[in-house]
Amino acid sequence: MNILVTGCAGFIGNAVAIALLQRGDTVIGIDNLNDYYSVELKNARLKRIPPFQFHKADICDKAKLIEIFQSNKIDAVVHLAAQAGVRYSLENPQAYIDSNITGTLNIFECCRNFGVKNIVYASSSSVYGDNAKIPFSTEDRTDNPISLYAATKKSCELMAHTYSHLFGLNITGLRYFTVYGPWGRPDMAPILFAKNILEGKPIKVFNNGNMKRDFTYIDDIVNGTIAVLDNSLKLISLDSGINRTFNIGRGEPVDLMRFIEILENELGKTAIKEFLPMQPGDVPVTWADTAELEKVVGYKPKISLEQGVKEFAEWYGEHSRNR
Repeated sequence: MNILVTGCAGFIGNAVAIALLQRGDTVIGIDNLNDYYSVELKNARLKRIPPFQFHKADICDKAKLIEIFQSNKIDAVVHLAAQAGVRYSLENPQAYIDSNITGTLNIFECCRNFGVKNIVYASSSSVYGDNAKIPFSTEDRTDNPISLYAATKKSCELMAHTYSHLFGLNITGLRYFTVYGPWGRPDMAPILFAKNILEGKPIKVFNNGNMKRDFTYIDDIVNGTIAVLDNSLKLISLDSGINRTFNIGRGEPVDLMRFIEILENELGKTAIKEFLPMQPGDVPVTWADTAELEKVVGYKPKISLEQGVKEFAEWYGEHSRNR
């Protein structure tokens, strides 16, 4: 198949593109290589990908997207490009409106106009806000986001529903839960923690460490994403599209302090911990109910936290030495 992957220099997009190419698909990749975090890291990720068609392009550039769709027979889209990060959305809200809403609208419009019926896109566990009911289920209400990032992801879900209903597209949103692993984002806790622990600097532990996260290893995320894509391509829809939303996580919340302890053991060094209050827009617990994803595509995460942190720590140690 010819699959368009947006955000192919990003953490998840890079890993998905590699997996698709390794199984024999053709990948057309898009990424604007912005400087929200290290462009050097993004370029290093691109070098990991086997030969493929890459376009340095912004999904907000509708004319460029049209050109890409016109010049390729695209069978499906895995739309992972987005402005990420809860905390940064407090500083630069416009970036989230542009990339997450306008950019996603442009992708949906191109799919509509060029006959691409199958789309898998990234939503986020952030849409659940401060939902007190756990585990988080896709049946729960998600109309009270507590960050602009979450609000834009919820907006994407609403647009997906509308485009599926009006234009017969098969669209599946994946609410990702705390993805970590080698080649991860440097603005997320695992790399922030590892960097400061090895440099002997304090790590910031928010909500005084009273946090739980559904840490999900990148390989499980990739396998689940591609399983959903394959399932979407099997769907037959004549007069109306199919719009679905799934949680994709490990389904096992872990105390933040436990995560830090395992990371300390793997790095062979104790962290200096700076305990701080909860950050605006953050939540104390995330926990994915993945029963529906298991039912539909047989999703079963395989990588334990201990194994995942070991793989991450080994990669980070080598990556930091080679920089």
